[in-house]
Amino acid sequence: MSSVSPATTPQAAQREVASCREDFPALHQQINGHPLVYLDSAASSQQPAVVIDAIAEYQRHAHANVHRGVHTLSHRATDLYEGARDDIAAFLNAASRREIVFTSGTTEGINLVAQSFCRPKLAAGQRIVISHLEHHSNIVPWQLVCEQTGAELVVAPINERGEVLLDELYDLLDERVTLLAISHVSNALGTVLPLGEIISTAHRRNIPVLVDGAQAAPHLALDMQTLDADFYALSGHKMFGPTGIGVLYAKEQLLDAMPPWKGGGDMILEVRFSGTVYNELPYKFEAGTPNIAGAAGLGATVRYLNKFGMERIASHEKDLLDYLTSSLQKLDGIRLFGTAANKASVQSFLIDDIHPHDLGTILDHQGIAIRTGHHCAMPVMEFFGLPGTARASLGMYNNRDDVDRLIGGLSKAAELFR
Repeated sequence: MSSVSPATTPQAAQREVASCREDFPALHQQINGHPLVYLDSAASSQQPAVVIDAIAEYQRHAHANVHRGVHTLSHRATDLYEGARDDIAAFLNAASRREIVFTSGTTEGINLVAQSFCRPKLAAGQRIVISHLEHHSNIVPWQLVCEQTGAELVVAPINERGEVLLDELYDLLDERVTLLAISHVSNALGTVLPLGEIISTAHRRNIPVLVDGAQAAPHLALDMQTLDADFYALSGHKMFGPTGIGVLYAKEQLLDAMPPWKGGGDMILEVRFSGTVYNELPYKFEAGTPNIAGAAGLGATVRYLNKFGMERIASHEKDLLDYLTSSLQKLDGIRLFGTAANKASVQSFLIDDIHPHDLGTILDHQGIAIRTGHHCAMPVMEFFGLPGTARASLGMYNNRDDVDRLIGGLSKAAELFR
């Protein structure tokens, strides 16, 4: 495994982060006779060996159910599961481990807030506010809860650069709004929203804020106490961890007041036919046998990220995104989508009138993996009048050679269609 020593310059820090490539087994393979270039981390990132090993170690030596056994394997499983909660609480700088709820991912976290926090409060005449940038997972749960309650879903507009129009957003934040739900980083365009300003503005108007942090967690340093978000949802598989595991951070006083969303084992203290006494936080929201292996892997993930430091990772990725953007701009017929002043590790594009699926297929024949389509952000595509785009997304393990391979592959694709 690569090691990290104190770096004296930003360039040295970037080199040390880039050295992590050796830690990711999936990157060391051939696809269609070419070394893999993986530029699809916004959909799902690769996992370092330490994460894979942590999951395997649990499966080999600690597989049992948590919280329910007096035998050794159950204790081992519980220690791994709860140790991961502590690691994640520290990674997010949560005020308490009670604020960390394990979920299956960002989608479940958002649905939990929609049904447990919002649904009891909503009625006709009230509103949920989102932005035009949102992933489907931060649109559909709000549509469902509005249909259930008669509330209204209201959308803040964006501009051609892919930035939320803040004045228009703030004009929507009135006494009718029960919650503002907004992404930290756009998965389709890479826009980084000014969350500090947005959250403080909402709070001055007594409006709680949920943040879709799926695309931010792999790229940005997160501090819940400084950010002051009321809810923050993230997914393990976007941040170099396993699939099927995620976290909902929520302020403890909010979780305390919320009813359970799912019922079953482990979220209870006492069950009788006459009624049930629910468990303490955060277990009140973790019904049934959890994804223990996933939690073990996610704990290993945040320890791995902490080894490098999120500031170093962000510096490395900013340099690489700048190089990617400038390299793409040199191609004939290129159109870039998402040109916000503040971005993170994503660039969507088209070349001439070449269908993005054709681009993706030709690149795959050269061992280059990108994402094509609407990126689960159909309203964003509709805003630009497109069915979809090609999207290159970066992770901490990418380097300039990956970008050069992409540019060479796109040049070959363009030649085939001209």
